Amino acid sequence: MSKMLRRKGFTLVEIMIVVAIIGLLAAIAVPNFARSRSTAQQRACIANLKQIEGAQQEYLLDSHSSSTANITWANLVPDYIKRQPRCPAGGAYAINVDTPTCTLGNQATYPHVLQ
Repeated sequence: MSKMLRRKGFTLVEIMIVVAIIGLLAAIAVPNFARSRSTAQQRACIANLKQIEGAQQEYLLDSHSSSTANITWANLVPDYIKRQPRCPAGGAYAINVDTPTCTLGNQATYPHVLQ
């Protein structure tokens, strides 16, 4: 009587196929994740710039100042904006006479992106 030995487990070829499929899925998913993260940061930056501009407008209306008045963060925080927003990509926001801007060159500057 011969006993058939039954081996349990996966062969090397099966494991290599699974690893190749996981690598292919990762190669597809990682660039999409990076792109969506960049898009989210850009949209958050634009939302922050809109909020800063709205606070500037309110300050100018309340103080009866001209649109060329020099506005600082001390004028806006905490009366017109709760706290100074932080750029999601690590930049800083500058309050200009016309519109606020982000110091990062790769971030979108409001309102040019919204066209």
